Amino acid sequence: MKAWMLKDFGLQNLELGEVPTPVPQAGELLVKVGAVSLNFRDKAIVDGIYEPHLVPKDLIPVSDAVGEVVAVGEGVTRFKLGDRVNSHLYSRWLDGEPGPDEPAYCFGMPLPGGLAEFMIIHEDSAVRAPENMTDEEASTLPIAALTAWYSLMDVGNLKPGQSVLVQGTGGVSIFAAQIAAAYGARVIATSSNDENLDKVKALGVGDGINYRTYPDWEKKVLELTDGKGVDVTIDVAGGNGLNQSVLATKAAGVIAQVGFLTGQTTQLQLMPVIFRQTTIRGIAVAPRSSFDRMNPFLDKHSIKPVIDKVYKFDEAVQAFEHLARGPFGKVVIKVAD
Repeated sequence: MKAWMLKDFGLQNLELGEVPTPVPQAGELLVKVGAVSLNFRDKAIVDGIYEPHLVPKDLIPVSDAVGEVVAVGEGVTRFKLGDRVNSHLYSRWLDGEPGPDEPAYCFGMPLPGGLAEFMIIHEDSAVRAPENMTDEEASTLPIAALTAWYSLMDVGNLKPGQSVLVQGTGGVSIFAAQIAAAYGARVIATSSNDENLDKVKALGVGDGINYRTYPDWEKKVLELTDGKGVDVTIDVAGGNGLNQSVLATKAAGVIAQVGFLTGQTTQLQLMPVIFRQTTIRGIAVAPRSSFDRMNPFLDKHSIKPVIDKVYKFDEAVQAFEHLARGPFGKVVIKVAD
């Protein structure tokens, strides 16, 4: 089969080649990949800034995929030939709290990912793809949508009428805005681009804040919430901006720490955290059971993923370059013709 392989760190070392098509073992599905979507995690792995000591050589990258089951191993019962399934990043985290070694079983690193014509997914890890979504749309769900869902519903315990702050207009933030708005919450978004703020307002965002115009954007959030702050903040930036997220979040509110776009370290001011009694919860996607709950919600509310651009399989490098520029929504690579 054709597969993109990361020979060494750096996008210049992502090469298209041929490797043997894997054979499904007991309990496994062989999936003909229809499409994959890119996440910041994928870029960080290629760049060598995401647990570089764990990245195997000749890695097939990219965790998020959807495709058709074309062969099954012995004993498979959850799926049959012809079913369309999603990959699930943490392939062994099925329900409840995560175990200490979940990262050892992640697709796209260290396990082979979906940037190939075929991939192996264990039947316990696979999730039935929504029928009303194309391959391109469904490929965006495993990290971006699920992270947003888990942060809001399972960790943030969001209720209709509450308020949510999302940062930027990348995949997780847009899904969070769509899900929260559909659930009846008020959504405030930050971005450095007024045009993008106008776009997210069409998706249900009530208020937009340009953080270049308002560097102290947390004060603007407080103004918009009568001094209270939001109930749940989805922080994708990380870095020292986490201090602003604390101030923008209500007393006893929840910050879902999803990303580290502006830095993997922070100089956190503890007094506001203590006095505001803030919960800062690190989010590394979610268990499969949360994925199973999310898809019916997306169907019920007719939520469609926002895709910035779809690239061809042989344009994977250009797709990663697009991701680095900061897309509005998701960047997708169509694998199957």
